[in-house]
Amino acid sequence: MRSAVRGLKLVGAVAAGAVTALVGLLFVLVAAPFADRPAVRAAAARLARLELWRLRLDLPSRNEEGELRYLAARTPVGVLGGIVVLLLVIGLSAAVMLVWSWGRGEAFDGMLPTAPLLAYMFLSGSVLLFLNVCGLVGVEALERRLAVRLLAPDPTEALRRRIDELTVSRAGVVAAVDAERRRIERDLHDGVQQRLVALSMLAGRARRGRPELLEQLHEQAQQALVELREVAWRVYPSGLDTHGLAEALAGVAERSSVAVKVTCELPERPAAAVEAAAYFVASEAVTNAAKHSRATLVTIDVRRQATMVVVRVEDDGVGGADATGGGLTGLAQRVAALDGRFALTSPPGGPTVVEAELPCG
Repeated sequence: MRSAVRGLKLVGAVAAGAVTALVGLLFVLVAAPFADRPAVRAAAARLARLELWRLRLDLPSRNEEGELRYLAARTPVGVLGGIVVLLLVIGLSAAVMLVWSWGRGEAFDGMLPTAPLLAYMFLSGSVLLFLNVCGLVGVEALERRLAVRLLAPDPTEALRRRIDELTVSRAGVVAAVDAERRRIERDLHDGVQQRLVALSMLAGRARRGRPELLEQLHEQAQQALVELREVAWRVYPSGLDTHGLAEALAGVAERSSVAVKVTCELPERPAAAVEAAAYFVASEAVTNAAKHSRATLVTIDVRRQATMVVVRVEDDGVGGADATGGGLTGLAQRVAALDGRFALTSPPGGPTVVEAELPCG
């Protein structure tokens, strides 16, 4: 059944390619004298995108200079595909008429069914069908190669872009690490350090004959431990290595001031770097929601999709999150350093959705 469905899709794709090839040829003939105009380039890009969608190709970037050349070059291939589909239709029609006539006991083209004739028809029909299917597969493969050859970026250009991306990513990671260090320093200086100074002063007063301050001293010590633990978890959650991502995210939910629902469905543990990035994306998103969005519920969903670990955090707050904020920028750079994708949607009124895709295989 699946093979039949795939076959029908292949026939449909090749037949559609024959039609779009003629449309593309007509467009090239009309638009060629005006190839430098933006409107013509935009129309050529739309036609090229249509062909990429038909061929189920997702090129990382398109060679805009080659779109008109591609539309012209694929015309013979598209016409060839149309001829192959036409031959298939003619052959199947003849086979149906043959079966229909012989099934009713009538002669087909003056021929009545005999054993040698049935064997000959079956064998020749099978061979022709096989050749036709090979033609369909070959046309599609040729179209895909042609699209990659003319629309994909030049290998040297692709390498240069990749080097630029890695350079920017490395600089972003360095900046994000420096920003996080400064943030931790502020937390230690303004939070834990001040708490410990107050604790020291209370201890000194208690030693000078103020035993009633011991309870306050104990409370301050407990609060200092809580703040120190928070800073330590922001540096790196110790439970992540031991218990895995699900338990670490459960800890985020427990420490959050808003309700957090966690779903973590991973068939196996990803690499440590991917696991850490997924944790920090979720943790930072929850922190931002608690501080800025006036949310009452945050949902964390982590799951495996093909070769990617997808982390999706959504809150029911007021929206309007700024993608250029320090925390979110750092997250985007952390994800980019792993060749992942980071996206933020936060329209006014909400909801805010943070999503990261991290490669894991």
